[in-house]
Amino acid sequence: MRTGLFGGTFDPIHWAHLRSAEEAREAFDLDRVLFVPAAVPPHKKKQPLSTPEERAQMVRLAIAGHPQFDLCTIELERSGKSYTVDTLRELAARSRGEEYYFIIGRDAFSEIGSWKEFREIFALCNFIVTSRPGAEPSAPFPDLPVAVRELFCYEEKKRAYRHQSGTYIYFLRITDIAISASEIRKHVAAGRSIRYLVPSEVEGYIKEKGLYRRKVTPR
Repeated sequence: MRTGLFGGTFDPIHWAHLRSAEEAREAFDLDRVLFVPAAVPPHKKKQPLSTPEERAQMVRLAIAGHPQFDLCTIELERSGKSYTVDTLRELAARSRGEEYYFIIGRDAFSEIGSWKEFREIFALCNFIVTSRPGAEPSAPFPDLPVAVRELFCYEEKKRAYRHQSGTYIYFLRITDIAISASEIRKHVAAGRSIRYLVPSEVEGYIKEKGLYRRKVTPR
């Protein structure tokens, strides 16, 4: 089974997340994509404004209509910071013969040299690195971060970078959808509409729970 792993804070999940996952699923013929909300994101200075349970529920609502999208709560069930290498090791121990594809944005991938035991991660899964909105098309192919270049060689036939363990890094150009969770939170805090930025079920949940609102001091 070919399984995509889409990690993130999802505070909240939005249409750009969902479209990225769908295009990766289709491009690489993935059998399923697991959305993996982080309990304590190790690389974010500010922690999520909503609780892990609330973020998991928003993901659950957002993907409910897709037969090949599933929620994975492995990081929410584990104490401490949500390190990718720990998650991949745990998933590998649980599964048999499953091939994992870690879906990640180009900006986050460029900082992978700062991740915990990042050299070990590449032996545990393939990577699908998606383009960022507004980025120019790479010619002929994006370079790898300096920290990992020595671990890979480029294979022209597959148009991918091969790790010494046999896994690959693929780069995928996806539809540009410039939506960010931080802007959505700002919209909610300012009392502005988030319709068409998030699925309607997620919008309703945010309103029901009063997420991302802030008290405005009278002038």
